[in-house]
Amino acid sequence: MPGIDEKITFRPIKIAVLTVSDSRSLADDKSGDILVERLSKAGHELAGRAIVKDDVPAIIGQLKTWIADPAIEVVISTGGTGVTGRDVTPEAFAQVYEKEIAGFGEIFRQISFKLIGTSTIQSRATAGVAGGTYLFALPGSPGACRDGWDHILKDQLDIRFRPCNFAEMMPRLQEHLPTNA
Repeated sequence: MPGIDEKITFRPIKIAVLTVSDSRSLADDKSGDILVERLSKAGHELAGRAIVKDDVPAIIGQLKTWIADPAIEVVISTGGTGVTGRDVTPEAFAQVYEKEIAGFGEIFRQISFKLIGTSTIQSRATAGVAGGTYLFALPGSPGACRDGWDHILKDQLDIRFRPCNFAEMMPRLQEHLPTNA
């Protein structure tokens, strides 16, 4: 049965929060605030926070900056995952991924379906890995951020979660890269 193995020592993860929006500022970024509050409450470290416009080059630029920063292990974004003309977060993330985690979007929509019904089909939540950094893109609503954290990320970013989790794989995310040994 899945759950927390208390025999394993918790390891805080360094997480950056990215809000993709043409209209938000730090003063009114409720979705970003929810992610910061939840990751902090879980014992993780906020390693960065930014707001960028709904613009593919801007999103890619911020992602690449954080991927190159060894002090950031995970990026969680909120916003820009819908189907309107300005929603370009999945396209930007796809240009950065080395590997996509297709199951993330699938399970997010499965969870969301139980809460908001067929409206979940409008979400293009996505995830992947690049440069040893996990990248997760959630929709921009506070409810979606709560659902994504509470029902997926909270457990998958906790090294104690069994039977397995993303946190325990972090040391191996770059094993395909050549070493200087």
